Amino acid sequence: MIYENIREAKFIKRLNRFMAYIETDGRIEICHVKNTGRCKELLIEGARVFVQENNNSKRKTKYSLISVYKGQKLVNIDSQAPNGIFHEWLLGSNLFKNIILIKPEYKYKSSRFDFYIEADGKKILVEVKGVTLEEKGVVMFPDAPTERGLKHLNELAASLDEGYEAYLCFVVQMKDVLYFTPNYKTHEAFGKTLEKINKKGVKIIAFDCHVTQDSIIPGELVDVILA
Repeated sequence: MIYENIREAKFIKRLNRFMAYIETDGRIEICHVKNTGRCKELLIEGARVFVQENNNSKRKTKYSLISVYKGQKLVNIDSQAPNGIFHEWLLGSNLFKNIILIKPEYKYKSSRFDFYIEADGKKILVEVKGVTLEEKGVVMFPDAPTERGLKHLNELAASLDEGYEAYLCFVVQMKDVLYFTPNYKTHEAFGKTLEKINKKGVKIIAFDCHVTQDSIIPGELVDVILA
């Protein structure tokens, strides 16, 4: 994924889930935050960020926040990116050999999963989660309690009983990490449920990404460690 019209800026303050103040070219601007997660360890005053400029007069804001430096590590925080990144990774991976259908935004019971895939004679459901939380090289999800995420886990597991294969893919929106693990401290129930559905047969994978100021592309598989 390539971003156009990227500018460097300084993060000032988050106003709410969707808006923040940034400084660019010596001016304070309101910027759209493309991630409703907490991102408290990333969006701190003075952080070096990259924003996408858009001159559409119908938009409420001229800029969208795309990525932020955490120390020397550049982290993409665009929550709309992981699905496209997974699709790109899927086509270049050996996860499935004979893909005949990829359908995004697939409605299943009371959930809408990110992808329905037909490949290798199987019906497959995939839910994709973007990961931006990192501590000492360990990446975790979620960064806040997520009842919606729990629902997705349980319905993924239920789909196994109806003949589907089910995958949960964590797209790590940064490079140079050690492994992925659930964020038990923030949402223990999510981690425990992840363990349970994995034992039932839901496959859990994670891969990192190469991130630059104007791009994010799939990287390599990351180890998944469940307690």
